[in-house]
Amino acid sequence: MAKTIIMDHPLIQHKIGWIRRKETGTKDFRENISEIAMLMTYEATRNLQLADVEIETPICKTVAKEMKGKKMAIVPILRAGLGMVEGVLTMIPVAKVGHIGLYRDPETHEPVEYYCKLPADCGEREVFVVDPMLATGGSAAAAIRMLKEKGCRKIHFMCIIAAPEGVERMRKEHPDVDLYIGALDEKLNENAYIVPGLGDAGDRIFGTK
Repeated sequence: MAKTIIMDHPLIQHKIGWIRRKETGTKDFRENISEIAMLMTYEATRNLQLADVEIETPICKTVAKEMKGKKMAIVPILRAGLGMVEGVLTMIPVAKVGHIGLYRDPETHEPVEYYCKLPADCGEREVFVVDPMLATGGSAAAAIRMLKEKGCRKIHFMCIIAAPEGVERMRKEHPDVDLYIGALDEKLNENAYIVPGLGDAGDRIFGTK
């Protein structure tokens, strides 16, 4: 089974505290989401493969390390996932970006697809799916299922806040996908919102609440 990593870095936890607060405005919320994503990427890329390469310093020739293959992709789940892209790209600027559009049916709480655009060679890439919230797990599970149908095999999922129900679903449906989580919260409420959570991440990122 793949890894489930709950981040415990003080900087990540501090910034999550800021985005939870209802008085945090759109600008600060958006900036902190991006910064948290950047910090989480440091941990999520820990096991990427390196290759030896011969270089020349101002002093002499030596062998250095560089990313092996350099083929990575970031796939945000629209729309809230867009808030994490810039932070991840800060750490992995060579990555290509795909997009998967899903919305949650208000009655069934299940995901409905409305958009999918991926790099042509996505199946050859190490893919990082990003979404600030993992609530029921429906959207994340559906997005990863779509990626697998496109031939993607090396898939990781990053979220800032997760509910136990979403983690359980992901572990059941995609036991081969590493999960990187900023904070694991208590539960889902009757409306399938994470408790204590932070409200609707998309509305708070884009100022549409």
